Amino acid sequence: MSTNGTVIVGAGLAGAKVAEGLRTGGYADPITLIGDEPERPYERPGLSKEVLLEKDDASSLYVHDADWYAANDVTTLFGRAAATLNLDDATVSLENNDVIGYEHLVLATGSRPRMLPLDGADLDGVHTLRRMPDTAAIRAHFGEGKKLVIIGAGWIGLEVAAAAKLAGTDVTVLEYAALPLQRVLGDTLAAYIYDLHTDNGVDLRTNVSVTGLTEANGHVTGVESSAGHFDADAVVVGVGASPNTALAASAGLTVDGGIVVDEHLRTGNPAVLAAGDVALAQNTATGGPLRVEHWDNALRQGKLAAQTILGTGEVYDWQPYFFTDQFDFGMEYVGHGSSDDDVHIRGELASGEFIAFWTNDGRVTAAMNVNIWDVNDELRAVVGHDVAPARLTDESVALEDLVS
Repeated sequence: MSTNGTVIVGAGLAGAKVAEGLRTGGYADPITLIGDEPERPYERPGLSKEVLLEKDDASSLYVHDADWYAANDVTTLFGRAAATLNLDDATVSLENNDVIGYEHLVLATGSRPRMLPLDGADLDGVHTLRRMPDTAAIRAHFGEGKKLVIIGAGWIGLEVAAAAKLAGTDVTVLEYAALPLQRVLGDTLAAYIYDLHTDNGVDLRTNVSVTGLTEANGHVTGVESSAGHFDADAVVVGVGASPNTALAASAGLTVDGGIVVDEHLRTGNPAVLAAGDVALAQNTATGGPLRVEHWDNALRQGKLAAQTILGTGEVYDWQPYFFTDQFDFGMEYVGHGSSDDDVHIRGELASGEFIAFWTNDGRVTAAMNVNIWDVNDELRAVVGHDVAPARLTDESVALEDLVS
């Protein structure tokens, strides 16, 4: 169907940025972009933020205008899934048996929502949030008198909870851990998030195991759990995501919780790269392999994959970044901290405007600005450096002066 050139499997943000980076970098060979969704590439964060809140419509999420691909000579195969990868022949076969040859291949296959291993997970009214139609389906259950149960208090679950509550919905969140986002933020900030939601009327239950779903006429009616039964007009499952590694694994590429790649995003086969959610990449800034499921990483790794194909020599050398908006809580986070790190607060938690730093053995591993804006570049410059805690929390020391 096509020969040589670059084939990109996965038409999300990372895949779109590979194509864009190649063309802006002067790449003249064929580019083929394959995606199993019928939509052209779009950015996913808005699905649980602006679009779910009805502050914007889904059309605002597209990475490029509809005519960009033809104008830049990018062949698009949307709504077409890749079935097999043959490394020896350097070909990708689609589900309809079309075979596409490549000189360079980028696997940007993303991730998929995890589902609970429970009977009834496929009932009407049980949703995950990953694709455009999911947002509209979930939003249809918002409003006065509606009951929404969310399983999982991760970023997606909590963003949905905030949006639903702001729309007047009766919202219950069931979380297995002792606090929401405890593994990411540690106890202090996780407790802050807990209070944020409960103070805004969300019934947030922690230390809860979900044991089953109830139904009537094929539609979910409630959730059974260790904390009892909760009626539901709809259920949103937000218990994380799994990388789509099957295509790579079946072809014999190394997979270890993600497609293993080096700092240039190359797999063990030099013609094959991986980028975005699916890539377990060697990060030169953190000193080890890292897989990140966030918008910023998909954007940057898409560009890096293009640079690697162009031979410019750049590496995966940036700190992870993500952001969220929930009720009156807006934040940006940079770095890669853990729940075992020490947390230092610059400012007052109660004010709703503060900066948090995470440190391990004196080294700053992550930083988060909450309702304080235009400081993330300064925080990024601090991550990875040794800074005394008293200096981090001293507001008389300018952020740009924290690292001397």
